Amino acid sequence: MSEVRIAAEPRTEFGKGAARKIRRESKVPAVLYGHGIDPKHLTLPGHELLLALRTPNVLIRLEGEGVNELALPKGVQRDPIRGFYEHVDLLLVKSGEKVTVDIPVTTIGDIAPGGLLDQQLITVSVESEATHIPTGVEVDIEGLEIGAVVTAGDLKLPKGTSLIAESETVVLQVINVPTTAGAEGAAEGEAAESAESAE
Repeated sequence: MSEVRIAAEPRTEFGKGAARKIRRESKVPAVLYGHGIDPKHLTLPGHELLLALRTPNVLIRLEGEGVNELALPKGVQRDPIRGFYEHVDLLLVKSGEKVTVDIPVTTIGDIAPGGLLDQQLITVSVESEATHIPTGVEVDIEGLEIGAVVTAGDLKLPKGTSLIAESETVVLQVINVPTTAGAEGAAEGEAAESAESAE
């Protein structure tokens, strides 16, 4: 995984007022922590951070006064209405060390006709080298028939990546397509039960 370089400025003012001032300048308050260091309070450029965080588990190279570190975003707060970033927590990482991350699960191919794909996990927890985090894992569902189940243990993870999630966890399954007749029958049954109860 490639690194994204972002200029980081030391942050010396704290509190809600200081944070609002930073955001008015289209910047984002951040904290860098990990490896036993004292947390470093930083200010990051909002647009560059927005672009970087479009990539899941992106590695960010922070560069600036007193800072030249590699970090992994571990906590992001966004404004629920306007969507801008309010704050980001960054975990300090070193080349070669292992980190636990959630990677996206995507499917390729088409299941057999007559079934319905029920994907229960869109991400899966894995342990990977900090500088070689996979962008995701693909599941080939071509031709899977009703009753087929894919668990976390079935996933083909890249070399150097190991599963953290329980291997028996269901990732996806192929189920019967609910029929209108079945739904109507169930509704009629419920109506009959209600009528009997009323009597």
